[in-house]
Formats: sequence, C-alpha cells, structure tokens
Amino acid sequence: MMKFNLRLETVVRSIDPNDKIILLEDKENKIEALKYDSLILATGADPFVIPIKGHDLPGVFAMRTVNDGKAMQEMIKTAKSAVVIGAGFIGLETAHAFATNKIKTTIVEVIPYILPALFDEDMADYTQKKIEENGVNVMVGKRVDAILGKDKVEGVSVGGDEVEADVVVMAAGIRPRTDLIRGLGVELGVTRAIRVNPRMETSVSGIFAAGDCVESQSSITGLPCLYQLGTNAVRQGTTAGINAAGGYAANPRVICSAVSKIFDFELGAVGLSEYQAAKVGFQTLSASITGKTRAHYFPGGKEVRVKIIAEPVLGRIMGAQIVGGEDVAQRINMLSVAIQKEMTALELSTADTSYAPPVAETVEPVATAAEIVAKKIRRRR
Repeated sequence: MMKFNLRLETVVRSIDPNDKIILLEDKENKIEALKYDSLILATGADPFVIPIKGHDLPGVFAMRTVNDGKAMQEMIKTAKSAVVIGAGFIGLETAHAFATNKIKTTIVEVIPYILPALFDEDMADYTQKKIEENGVNVMVGKRVDAILGKDKVEGVSVGGDEVEADVVVMAAGIRPRTDLIRGLGVELGVTRAIRVNPRMETSVSGIFAAGDCVESQSSITGLPCLYQLGTNAVRQGTTAGINAAGGYAANPRVICSAVSKIFDFELGAVGLSEYQAAKVGFQTLSASITGKTRAHYFPGGKEVRVKIIAEPVLGRIMGAQIVGGEDVAQRINMLSVAIQKEMTALELSTADTSYAPPVAETVEPVATAAEIVAKKIRRRR
C-alpha cells in the first residue's frame, strides 16, 4: 500500500532547510510542523494579470484553475460579447469556447502576430485567417489600455477605441510561483524560475522542484528556457520523485513540443521558430508546403500546412510548425524525434512513411517540406 498523507486545503507557511522542517496551516488555522528528508517544490505558476485600469472589475478572469473554468461557464450563460487579451494557446482556446457559444469574441494581442511564442509570422497569419473564418475578430499589434465599466465589465479600450465586452479574459502568460522560497538560498535562473540540475535538485541540498515553477534547458541551444506544459511537468515530477526517494534519474533537455485544437483544425510547434533561432544567433533556412492528410482523390482529406526550419550548412532540423485539419500531434511527435536524433532535412525527406488512401497521402507532407529545405541547402553549396 502506498503510504500517502494527502493534506488538502492546507498551506505551507515556511520552510526551514537547515532543520528540514516545514510549517503547515490548515483551513481551521491550525499550525503544524512537519519534518522531511527530501522536499519537492511543485508550486506551479500564477497567471499574469496586466495591471491596467479596471483589471479588478467583476467579469475579468484569468484562466488557470478549475474554479476559473466554472466561473467562466456561469458567465457564458448570459454573456453577449467577450474580449480575450493574449493570443497564445490559452487565449485561442478560450476564444474558441466563447465563439462556439455564440458570443461575439475579440482577441487582442500586443505582438504583431498571434502565437508569438510558437509560430513565425507566416504561419501565424495563416492561422489567424482560419480563426477569423470562424467569426472571431483578431486585433494584433494592439494594446488594451483599460478595462471599462463601473460595477462590472462593459468593454475595453484599445488604442482609444472601445470594444464592447461583458467578459474579459487575461491570457497574457504565466509567471513561476517562487514566493515561498525567498530567503532560503534556492537560486532562480535567468528566466526567474527555479534553477535545477538534471536530477531536478535545487541549489539547496535535499530540495527538489518540478513543474511550471522550474526552469528547463533547450536541447537545441543549451540555454535556459521556460517550457510550462503538462508533458514537461509530468517528466520533471517523475524525475524529482525518484531522486527524492533515494533513486537516480536524470531529466532530459527539452525541445518544447506543443499542440492544440481550436474550431475544426489542429496546430502545433516543436523546437525553434526562425525568430527564436535568430535571437540566439543561429542562421536558418525554411520551407512551407500545403498538402493533404489523405490521398488527393480520396474523399474526406483535410488540408495540412507544414513548415520546417533547419540550419543551412549540414541541414540539421531545428524546428517545425504545423496547422491542419487532423493528425497534427503525430506529425509534431515525428518531428520531435527527428530533432532529438539530430536528423538532417535530407534524412527526413527520405523517411519510409506509410500510405493508404483513407489515412495518408502517397508522400507524407512532412517529408515533402523537408525535401524542399534539403534542396535549398544543396543550392547554397
């Protein structure tokens, strides 16, 4: 039997790393000291609420917890219009939920294109058009100046123009939750998340950390990064648990695979975008193609757009972005393995992929995109 002692509705008030004691406070305000041999910090992250006028009005939400979702479901029952601030996955998924409930929806993104942490501008523009086809108004390169209303939300001001809204959702990213470790000597990394070694141990012996509060390392650049998704959190938690229990495990560096589905299409990215690569000094070549998920003559095939990014000398694949009607996740997984194994565009273009008219095109679109990249590299030589 697993001897878990689960303490719900209990808050950790302090940690003493010298005597290895934590102080707990339960819902009845009872304080208890608890001794530990190993400690794992899994404090997660908080949504970033932009400190603009009206941010605390009723009807303003940050999408993070189950309770946030329940409150949003109640608002959807009566709301006629909504504004989503931020065009990452959370923002797009929330806008999808509003639009499918027949709520007039506007997305406002301060960067000049949507999905700036995952997509390059060309793929973002392609995705934006598909979102707009589903009735969502997308405003990029715009900033929300204020949230308007007296007793509740009535709208937002965007560059002096008013956009009507009964509901406003802050989807402007998350920040690692590190308040608990202040003064303990637990070091933060350059991303302001907790710095850990491959065993997920912090700079304080016996204290481990995992999840959205932790800094990762990119396997492509070797640099620190934030990869705040459930897949990474599970791997980190497993590694931290094994080591905290006296075993040995090392967490691999990350490639930052991410997928989502909105409306009737899927989207995903892995590795570096062209912008991210250039930011750290890497040169790249890329190619994009639009293909089909099934044989062109077979009914039911859906459009899929694939972009592959590679370094221009040896052709090592550095990243990819995909938008399509189906099977995006498995193509992203395929490209994740290709990046992990340091495959070149030429090697990927010759992959022995399967074919059957009801489920796959004769030549896999990923392989076609890789072939175009490989040809570009050959022409440079």
